[in-house]
Amino acid sequence: MTLSVTFCGAAGGVTGSCYLLRTPAGNFLIDCGMFQGSKTVKELNYGPFPFDASDIRAVLLTHAHIDHSGLIPKLVKAGFVGVVFATEPTCDLLTYMLPDSGYIQETEVDRLNRRNARRGRPQVEPIYTREDAEKALKRLRPVEYHQWIEIAPGFEVRYWDAGHILGSASIEVRIDGEPGHKTRHLLFSGDIGTGEAVFNDAPEGPSDVDYLFVETTYGDRQRVDMTADERRTMLATEVREALIAGGNLVIPSFAVARTQELLVDLAALFNSGQLPKADVFIDSPLAQRATGVFARYLDAQDARALNHPNFHMVPDVEASIQLARIKGGAIILSASGMCDAGRVRYHLKNNLWRPECTVLLVGYQAAGSLGRILLSGAKNVRIHGDQIQVRARVRNLDIYSGHADQQTLLEWVKARQPVHKAIFLTHGENPARTTFRDLLIANDIPAKLLSSPSLDETVVLRRGKDHQPPITRRLGHDVMSREDWHNDYARTLTALSEKLAALSTNRQREKLLAKLTSTIERS
Repeated sequence: MTLSVTFCGAAGGVTGSCYLLRTPAGNFLIDCGMFQGSKTVKELNYGPFPFDASDIRAVLLTHAHIDHSGLIPKLVKAGFVGVVFATEPTCDLLTYMLPDSGYIQETEVDRLNRRNARRGRPQVEPIYTREDAEKALKRLRPVEYHQWIEIAPGFEVRYWDAGHILGSASIEVRIDGEPGHKTRHLLFSGDIGTGEAVFNDAPEGPSDVDYLFVETTYGDRQRVDMTADERRTMLATEVREALIAGGNLVIPSFAVARTQELLVDLAALFNSGQLPKADVFIDSPLAQRATGVFARYLDAQDARALNHPNFHMVPDVEASIQLARIKGGAIILSASGMCDAGRVRYHLKNNLWRPECTVLLVGYQAAGSLGRILLSGAKNVRIHGDQIQVRARVRNLDIYSGHADQQTLLEWVKARQPVHKAIFLTHGENPARTTFRDLLIANDIPAKLLSSPSLDETVVLRRGKDHQPPITRRLGHDVMSREDWHNDYARTLTALSEKLAALSTNRQREKLLAKLTSTIERS
């Protein structure tokens, strides 16, 4: 039978991780993640899977982040009845993360439907609900690192510590050949860690594989090596400057891992006197629950740091709304880290227009996301349909990213050699993949081994006599790596508003609008 892999996500982009393995032992998924970024990309979450969910025997999950796990409830809802294999910490985190994701989708869709009703547009359904997510949790089965597990006859896997977040893994797969065919040996990197994160060890993995699938999120970016003290000094500088400015400091932060790392460092800075006393509000129900999971797996010192007296967990929506009354001196950590959903968008609406406030970005910002737009220096943005002038200081502190930089990725790939058949560069925007490909070639990795697949592309790893149904391509090859027309539309509305305000007479405004209307009608 034919053995193939289809790149159903994170190909030319950094979200929606999902590999479809069609094998003699059945069909399997490596990850089943949610798409984030531009609206065009996020719309993939609402469409059908490019495969039949009921045909999937099992899901092998690398880690808990929503861009790797977030569509598992949708998969179950669509007919998947198999098992989701993940490390025990990943299973613990998903107990909170998937229901939280369902709740966010319900509330976001409810808000959207109220707007649609006013505009005469049709109602939409959430991708899945909290109840759907609770049902999906029953599919989880914990696995240990370094132990071979037979998932199906002729199909076995082994998990390795990827060093990215608590419980993260690279997944090694062995697929026995039919008579006359050799066993195929695959390794999926998942997200590779930095080796310097607060809670994680250095990434590991086996060598001597046939096919290597490696993430390239920071394939074009090199960080300066630093100690924990140097990292905390940089954070202290940003926080002090924000507090001196007199406003609030808003930190959009991923609820799992990033928030906990920041809390440990903030606790150390408060205790050492490097920061003045300040109230830190953790306004993310998921971050609060995830912090409890982290505390169970950490040593006593780090666990205590997560409960510093300066830290205040925001219990509910009402308490979150009350934070708008605080005009200065507060540090607000809130999800999501790319500013795409959740409570952080309300805090941005309340603080972005105030020049004394600061927004500190501490993680990767996907193309088309509000975080990337802020990082690019936008002077105006649209949040919940409202135009907001960006007068706050927007700062970036990339040292907290959980992804390996270019050099660490290179070292990890070199340690996996020899790779006999192919190396697939995935989970990276196209410029990052191209740069990393050139770097690999410069380090004696043969160019003929390297491939940069596009979304929904299928690659045959071993040809058989059976016919595999084709996978429908959903987007163009470059859409995952760039902004879309929705971003252009928001910029156009903002530019029009600014231009109208700058004109000196109503007659000039009428002429401009008439000209635009004429252009639209002719197009």
